[in-house]
Amino acid sequence: MTRFLLLVNMDGGNVDTPMLEWDEPDMKAHMQYLTDHLDRLRASGELVEAQALTWPSHAKVVRAAGVNAPVVTDGPYAESKEILAGYQMVDVESEERALEIAAELSAAPGPGGVPVEQPIEVRRVMDSDADLYDVGDLRRGDPAM
Repeated sequence: MTRFLLLVNMDGGNVDTPMLEWDEPDMKAHMQYLTDHLDRLRASGELVEAQALTWPSHAKVVRAAGVNAPVVTDGPYAESKEILAGYQMVDVESEERALEIAAELSAAPGPGGVPVEQPIEVRRVMDSDADLYDVGDLRRGDPAM
């Protein structure tokens, strides 16, 4: 089994309206879909953990400042394009299964029941020292590593 982290950003996918402005039935349908999704993963034994995060206005950014106290600023920077909304960690047989779960998560309904198609980033969790040295394209100068 291999663990994967499914990162959910606040990117609305194909929906421009923030969820807090959706009609109540649409919001309830969305949340029920997510609850059912997690229930299926729990029942299959694939869910390790899932958490939603508070709004970005509650975030703190911390940077080490040498010998001085760390520098702490409020919230993410305005230019941040990707703000983490939550995550799911799954333990699955293959990357293909992790991608399948991410696609199911991305299909959560939005206003009018139309799938939101929110992008979900899928990252394998390191599980050995070999993973540390599996830098691949980084050695070739690819900043996207």
